[in-house]
Amino acid sequence: MSTTTRAPQPPAAASQHALPDPGEQVPTLSWPIVGIGTFALTLFGLSTWAALTDTLPAIATIAASSAAIFVLFTVLHDASHYSISSHRWVNVAFGRVAMFFVSPLISFRSFAFIHIEHHRNTNDGESDPDHFVSASPWWQLPLRFPAMDLPYISFLVRNLRRRPRAEIAETAALMTLSVTVIASAAFAGHLWTLALIYLIPERVAMFMLAWWFDWLPHHDLQDTQRENRYRATRNRVGSEWILTPLLLSQNYHLVHHLHPSIPFYRYVAAWRRNEAAYLERDPEISTVFGQHLDATQYQEWKRLNGTLAALLPVRMPRSSAARHATTYPIPVRSVEPLTPDSVKVTFDVPDHLGDQFAFQAGQHLTVHHRIDGKKVRRNYSICTCATSGELAIGIRRIPGGKFSSFAVDTLRAGDVLELMTPTGSFGAPLDPLARHHHVAVAAGSGITPILSIVRTTMEIETESRFTLFYGNRTAESTMFAAELDELESRYADRLRIFHIRSAEAHHPAALRGRIDLATIERLIATDLTTIDRWYLCGPSELTTTIRDDLATEKVPTERIHLELFRGTNRPTHLDNFAASEVTITLSGADHTVELAPGETVLESALKNNIDAPYACLGGACGTCKARVTTGKVSMEQNFALQKAETEAGFILTCQSHPTTPTVAVDYDS
Repeated sequence: MSTTTRAPQPPAAASQHALPDPGEQVPTLSWPIVGIGTFALTLFGLSTWAALTDTLPAIATIAASSAAIFVLFTVLHDASHYSISSHRWVNVAFGRVAMFFVSPLISFRSFAFIHIEHHRNTNDGESDPDHFVSASPWWQLPLRFPAMDLPYISFLVRNLRRRPRAEIAETAALMTLSVTVIASAAFAGHLWTLALIYLIPERVAMFMLAWWFDWLPHHDLQDTQRENRYRATRNRVGSEWILTPLLLSQNYHLVHHLHPSIPFYRYVAAWRRNEAAYLERDPEISTVFGQHLDATQYQEWKRLNGTLAALLPVRMPRSSAARHATTYPIPVRSVEPLTPDSVKVTFDVPDHLGDQFAFQAGQHLTVHHRIDGKKVRRNYSICTCATSGELAIGIRRIPGGKFSSFAVDTLRAGDVLELMTPTGSFGAPLDPLARHHHVAVAAGSGITPILSIVRTTMEIETESRFTLFYGNRTAESTMFAAELDELESRYADRLRIFHIRSAEAHHPAALRGRIDLATIERLIATDLTTIDRWYLCGPSELTTTIRDDLATEKVPTERIHLELFRGTNRPTHLDNFAASEVTITLSGADHTVELAPGETVLESALKNNIDAPYACLGGACGTCKARVTTGKVSMEQNFALQKAETEAGFILTCQSHPTTPTVAVDYDS
């Protein structure tokens, strides 16, 4: 049987419903997975005891051990998508234990890498490691099913240079251990005992896994994940009273490919929440007997088999309720090391200030603190998802940096910092119905706002794709490496991350060096002008060069979003600006001050003891944004405001010089 390739539907065909968050957040600890893992290990232990003591027939112990290994694969599978726990190490621990039983020939991290490549390249020939099974001729299936881990090993060998040395060393150690155990058992005359306890059950379980987890969801489907993610895998409906527990919910495998981070036991609930949105996108649905159902046929089938729940709304991030940047004392909840010279600082925002510290992806915080008797003011980008309810920043030590050194060496949970409410406009509005391709370029600590943008975009725009180019010297100096790895696992088919490293000799040659437009064009392999949004954040030389190169390639400037951590040097010749009278509206009060020739609006405010908000003083952060209500000003430079904002009269007061005798600016707008 074969199916006709269907092109992805145009956005208009799926415009009635956005595909919302599936409503299944990753728990602190998934007790159902703990439960089935404990059951499987206990069953394997009992069957091993029965085999060694001849308590049960060999066929019974083989069946019990096979079932235990089959169940442990689900533990391994959810661990590879970080679905077991919101704590990364918990997933790794469960994954390593389960991997030892499922197939001790490769490490858990190697398996996770290969499995994510399957999600990214489903049905795409050699690029999909599971294609070995799903595209097999029917007469080869009995041979390929029990050998489905062999193409995984082959795939890993082809990609050795892409993987960390520690991961490859762990895989090599496991392979060596496996061969040694088998050889030792054979030499000691216990090979049959080992086969009875593990070797035969492991192959039986592999046969079932290849059949139920791979062939049933994917065989005879021609669309790849990139071409049409709704038709690259299928759901099987009917007889769910037995199929769902028997297949551990993999009869709803399509849901897993659309939302890889959902725990297995919530697939059906996610389908029910989103059914209307799925059906508009013409998903691949079959009955238990293999009969294809289109959306209309499925609706009729559903009418005969009960009703499903209604669609839930999309959760959109809120902006801060503060009229302008306002400072509050906020305690630190945790300080987590990211690299030897960087930390993630998470804040414990009181409930009554939650609205004030709501934020949009790409915004930043200004931090005030007194160090060695001197007040220090620094600006840091928020790194968390805008819908998560968590507020955190990433800080990397700068040589000679007062606050960054204090944060890395001294700052602890329970300390209190003065925080301004979120400001900035680096991010762009998100549309739940959009099918965009976003590309971000970050280097070093420039990843912090990009991380927030990636996380939020992946959650809100469920049809959009994101490609990230992230430059660092080495893997050890890469901030948020674990979080990025986790995100790529959770959004396997829609998020691609290229780590470009400049001082790592064993890194793949194609990914060594520094990021430039030629590297981006080579790796992204698409017309640059078709990218819907570009986000650039990092050293000014990198970001401004790529911005200029994109403009040369005819990429519309409104698609390019630039974030600088500090502005360029201010001009020294300011003789052309005259004195002026400035009225400043702040917190509902008006202040009229005299502005001397050459002064900026912000300088005149601070000189007159008006507590106007500011941070970088270089036109890069946007903290000092206000709206001109009377008169005109000239800005020296602007790296923070979008064109629409300047057209609406907004200015950066740290860069603005009056060009009329009187000027009025409003920070409360």
